[in-house]
Amino acid sequence: MSMGDIEGRKHRIAVVEDHPLVRAGFVDMIGSEPDLEVVGEASDAPSALGLLESARPDLMVIDLVLARGSGLELIKQIHALNPDQKILVASMHADTVYAERVLQAGAMGYVNKHEPAERVLAAIRTILDGQIYLSESMTDAVLHALRDDDQLKREPHALDTLSDRELEVFGLIGKGLTTRAIADRLQLSVKTIDSHREHIKEKLSLRTMNELIRAAVGWVHGAGSAR
Repeated sequence: MSMGDIEGRKHRIAVVEDHPLVRAGFVDMIGSEPDLEVVGEASDAPSALGLLESARPDLMVIDLVLARGSGLELIKQIHALNPDQKILVASMHADTVYAERVLQAGAMGYVNKHEPAERVLAAIRTILDGQIYLSESMTDAVLHALRDDDQLKREPHALDTLSDRELEVFGLIGKGLTTRAIADRLQLSVKTIDSHREHIKEKLSLRTMNELIRAAVGWVHGAGSAR
């Protein structure tokens, strides 16, 4: 039993998700629990930052893909403003590349949106108790990576060479967004996105834009690794 239950105070949760139906699902799921309450909702990074002061949540559930801004950058901003803020990332990507990055950015857990409700709630409560949460499959993958990583024999996965921003751009390309749409979503210039795109091609040894698109789509939809 957590301290919140003992004291009779509900834990305050904020939901940051750009898809209205998914956000409503999270709100209903969390709000139906006797020890949890939703104290704020946001669909983009600026609104989410506003919730820090206006709602003062105990925990924030954050998607990596937002209507405006970057989920990863948002986590870094929140962590800089309040290092004690508890954050759970809920994403469609069951991928240790993102799991490791969100933990490095300041989140305390990562759960796939396709997980059953009880696992998402377990993740929330685990983090509220001050512990890191990863799904069993992700924990196994991370442990295997650590076991195999002797720094002498292991070649880094191609995606490990991408910066956080480049990985986000790569994922959005895989979702079918145009350069303009990616620039608008991440609140960057088209020129900056073009630059990121070229860097991605170089790092992943992709010669053409078509090769980049195929690799990105394949990664987003789980058809294989990028190169």
